Formats: sequence, structure tokens, C-alpha cells
Amino acid sequence: MGWKNKCKITVMRREFFSDLAKEYCSNPNVGKCSVFQEGQEFIVDKDNYLTMLNGQFCSEAWAAISHYVYAALQGGSVMHGWMKDEKVMITCCNDGTRPVIFKIERMEE
Repeated sequence: MGWKNKCKITVMRREFFSDLAKEYCSNPNVGKCSVFQEGQEFIVDKDNYLTMLNGQFCSEAWAAISHYVYAALQGGSVMHGWMKDEKVMITCCNDGTRPVIFKIERMEE
């Protein structure tokens, strides 16, 4: 594999949609995600990508964003033509009632 770069993941926001939680969740008072905190940063490289940052990352969130991280690690455009800077992507986990918003950045060495 051509691991050319590192990637930084920053937690930008944690949201909670109480109306959806009330209607669909078994615990409607679950609140915002407790795994992440705003401002939290993770550096991903070839050594910790395949282990979800050595088990430090939520598996559901990782499943939703890891393909963008992989593109960044390979030196590719994270989201060419969509973002102002092709090295950056704003994305989120797949929890529909309490999503976490991430910024993914390709770090060139």
C-alpha cells in the first residue's frame, strides 16, 4: 500500500435530535454521544488505521468515515470538487438521532 500521509480527525460537533429519540429510541433521554467530545483530535497513520486507532474510535463512526480517511492516507483527494480544500472533508457518523460531525484533514509531510 502506498501510505503517503497522515490524517487528522477532529470532532466538530455532537448533535441530539430529541424528537427522533422520543419517537424511536428505547431510551428517549439518551442525549448526545458520550464517546466523543468537541475539539477532540485523532491522528491516523499506516500503523493505527487498520485497528481503528488501536480501539480508541467508535466502530459505527469508523465504518461511516474510514473510506475518507483511507483516501487521505493514500494522498488522494478527500472530496474533490465538493469542499473548498480537497484535503478536507466534513462528514458524520451514521447515528440518526445523535450524530457526531467530524473534520477529516489530509496531513502532508
